[in-house]
Amino acid sequence: MRIGIFYNHKQVDRENALRLSRMIRGQGGEAFVFSRISDMKGVDRLIVLGGDGTILRVAKRASEMDIPLVGVNYGNLGFLAEFERGEEERAADLVLSDCVVVRRSMLEVDIDGQKSYCLNELALLHSVNERNPNGIVRISVEIDGKKAGDFSADGLIVATPTGSTAYSLSAGGCIMTPDSETFILTPVCAFSLRSRPIVFPDSCTLTLSFAKDSLMLYGDGDYLGKADGERKLTVRKAVRTARFLTVDPNGYFRRLTEKINH
Repeated sequence: MRIGIFYNHKQVDRENALRLSRMIRGQGGEAFVFSRISDMKGVDRLIVLGGDGTILRVAKRASEMDIPLVGVNYGNLGFLAEFERGEEERAADLVLSDCVVVRRSMLEVDIDGQKSYCLNELALLHSVNERNPNGIVRISVEIDGKKAGDFSADGLIVATPTGSTAYSLSAGGCIMTPDSETFILTPVCAFSLRSRPIVFPDSCTLTLSFAKDSLMLYGDGDYLGKADGERKLTVRKAVRTARFLTVDPNGYFRRLTEKINH
């Protein structure tokens, strides 16, 4: 089996990745070490050494190639990681075994035909500049062509179940388990007390319009571009999925308690 080892060179010493590669070769596998996402090719499974941000970026690229991965946390929270620093040998054992693969749904964001993909969330935020130093945005939402509401807020978040424990949760959204077939729409600092998060089936298509407002779009924290009244923005469930290897498919609530509820 061909195992890729991606390491974030800002967080992880290369020698740690090389040590892990020797463990894998010692168990009869092939190991390839790299620190550039563009080098991710020709592998059957992937170990990611880094924090949650690193795992997010790598998972999006891996989803294009349908490569399953497992994370070893070298960051802070490490909610997406299966193992902690020092547990690299367990990660090596996992990727070489007949283990469970969990699929995580993703968002497909379409801006006038230009598509981007998100594992956690799409965030639409107002821009702050001399002409709009502290304004709010007005976003009209349709779900499968039916009006779902108008939101006046600092912005809006569309999150997957995986992303429901990230930015959306901080903005007042609920937690959705990874196997939930739903997405959540969460306003950011809404102007009205009537504006509340909306959970909707992931089979629906979300259409967003902004009147004259100009919004900054971020996918999993990465800048995607701007949207305004002249551009059509739709969000739907992506065909591709992120695939995660796990030793405990029922360990979500344990991880939730250990990582977030502390």
